[in-house]
Amino acid sequence: MSKEFKLPELGENISAGTVGKILVTVGDVIAAGQNVIEIETDKAVAEIPTSVAGRVTDIRVKEGGTVRVGDVVLVVDESASAPAPVPAAVTPPSPPPPPAAPAASAKSKDAPPAAQQAVTPESGATAHPGMVRAAPSVRQMARELGINLNDVPSLDPSGRITAHDVLIFSQSLAAGSAPAAPYTAAPVPAPAEAVETINDKWGAVIPQPMNNVRVKTAERMAENWATIPHVTHFEKADITSLEELRHKAAKRVEAAGGKLTVTSFVLKALAEALKRFPKFNATVDMQGRRVLLRQYCNIGVAVDTPNGLLVPVLRDVDRKSVTQISVELPELARKARDRKLTLDDMQGGTFTVSNLGGLGGSGFTPIINAPEVAILGMSRSQVEPVWLHGQFTPRLMLPLSLSYDHRLIDGADAARFLRWLVEVIEQPWKLFLED
Repeated sequence: MSKEFKLPELGENISAGTVGKILVTVGDVIAAGQNVIEIETDKAVAEIPTSVAGRVTDIRVKEGGTVRVGDVVLVVDESASAPAPVPAAVTPPSPPPPPAAPAASAKSKDAPPAAQQAVTPESGATAHPGMVRAAPSVRQMARELGINLNDVPSLDPSGRITAHDVLIFSQSLAAGSAPAAPYTAAPVPAPAEAVETINDKWGAVIPQPMNNVRVKTAERMAENWATIPHVTHFEKADITSLEELRHKAAKRVEAAGGKLTVTSFVLKALAEALKRFPKFNATVDMQGRRVLLRQYCNIGVAVDTPNGLLVPVLRDVDRKSVTQISVELPELARKARDRKLTLDDMQGGTFTVSNLGGLGGSGFTPIINAPEVAILGMSRSQVEPVWLHGQFTPRLMLPLSLSYDHRLIDGADAARFLRWLVEVIEQPWKLFLED
């Protein structure tokens, strides 16, 4: 019996995406929960698992094409079921002992790579030295089958382990044969393509198509700027003492697996500021003529990636320590740059921070990420002369810029909010002295 798999809901306000990669081919036997397609949306790149099982008889999408929620992705024949899982206790037969010979001749020159290494986890030999690249669903499948991912050869040129690789490896163990050799084909250079040019009134122009992230960013920025009355308030925070504290605590945070930055402290201070100034953690419902005060604190952090600007969300910041923030924040940024963010990683934000300090500049006016009502910009800190105790003293100053939605927030509110935040950044113990 044939059954269709249709593209499921991808997330809030996402109705379509671009097919980045098809992970199965016609004739493959797939299991429910197996990732079958990679979708690129304006927010993330995600692998989509199927809800059907059987032999793939038809694939209705193409790489590079657009697919909408509800479109048929593929068709399967349910009468062809996926291979039965291999019990965890099953151990593949041990390879025959090598003949007595010098170590240099222990391996035959003609033996395929897969035959030259044991496939048991205990052997220590792996087809993928270092960190194994695999989706969470693939890791779960391997655990259920009792398979060590380090032993699974990849048929993908990038070295990533797919569910298909795990199933093939599982079948080879059940049959008592060696698994297929890892992908070893040399990369074929893409043919040089002629650069398309067009001519305008003054000369040659090279048209360059936008990717999905850039298109959606442009649309969102234009919409946000047109619908939200922006005002930006500027301040500077003296982070001289904070920087000394950061250097003292850096190794302790590194031991926990994180990286202690000024942004970590700012995020923690922001979480407290949003509690004391709840309008900044709200959204405006003009249709219902009301303000929605959010009782949770999820802060988005803008990340510059080769594919454009992405804003992963750090959840429940008010419940996390500076150390926890320092551990999670670099991981989110890494996932953004590696195109590994899930759709869930990009949703639910209540406030956003954009830090351009690493690139320079003394200030900028960030655009609010609707439906939020404010965004904080951080620029490069610089040593400046500050008048203290009757003399100029060199102090490390951090420029801050707060853009806010003037439909809800007045200038005085913004000044008080940013002034309180600056005081906490300059004197972190202030958090413990206020009710």
